[in-house]
Amino acid sequence: MIAGFSITSLLLILLAGIGAGFVGYAVGASSLVSYPALLAFGIPPVLANASNTVGVVGTGIGGVMGARKELKGQAVRSITYVVIGAFGGVAGAFLLLKLDPSVFEFAAPVLILLSSLIIAINPRGRMQAKQAAADATAQLKHIEATEATEATEAAKRATTPTAPHRPPEQLVQPMSQDFWWVWLGVAAVAIYSGYFGAGAGTLALAVLDAAKIGPFHKINALKTLIGTGANISASVVFIIQGAVDWPAAIMLCVGCFIGGYIAPSITRKIPANIMRAAAVIAGIILTIDLGLKTY
Repeated sequence: MIAGFSITSLLLILLAGIGAGFVGYAVGASSLVSYPALLAFGIPPVLANASNTVGVVGTGIGGVMGARKELKGQAVRSITYVVIGAFGGVAGAFLLLKLDPSVFEFAAPVLILLSSLIIAINPRGRMQAKQAAADATAQLKHIEATEATEATEAAKRATTPTAPHRPPEQLVQPMSQDFWWVWLGVAAVAIYSGYFGAGAGTLALAVLDAAKIGPFHKINALKTLIGTGANISASVVFIIQGAVDWPAAIMLCVGCFIGGYIAPSITRKIPANIMRAAAVIAGIILTIDLGLKTY
């Protein structure tokens, strides 16, 4: 026994952490796995919530390390999101420790369901489809206009090694083009992450996706930064207040790191539509789960 936990129990928490880390990066719902797991081992709700926050820090760190490709060229936005997340996490942590948890617990299912619906409706996706059709038409006209020139250079290209053709990478829009409400949304998600956290990734995805900031896989990586900043700062508050069950939190954190680290390399191979559907399904499941426990 280690601080009241058997070796088997700690290993099960580790496995739950791996699953939570993968799910957390993939669809933004770490707590769908980790929080119920801690409750199942008899940890009181508030203590489980605080310990869960410490544990899922591993998801963020592992996810960010594994998503370097998705975050490339986004240093300023990345740092900004981490800072906003950190301040929001502190505010949320103090709310958890000082206020009645039932307030946010009551609102959580509604917020998560709303975010799932926004991701499902996907207005940005339909606009991108129209734009893609227009771009294809323009590209076809350009090819026809330059066909003669390409034909004369064909022999030269045939004898000169060339790099394989790759489609242009979709970029994240400059921060100067963000809508004003995006920053309020990011701050609200950060506070929510520090307070309760369940479904915070889904909420972050909904905000960034509705703002048309970039391709789904890139905003999926960006949403991890918000939660990482919030969870780290909230964890500091919980640790200072002595509200952490350390054996459970450490094993959960190690598992979350492993799951979060391996998730980007796997999820980037999955079509965005499937990832979007998974996020919606996870959000609905979490909404039902929290709703049954709250109402």
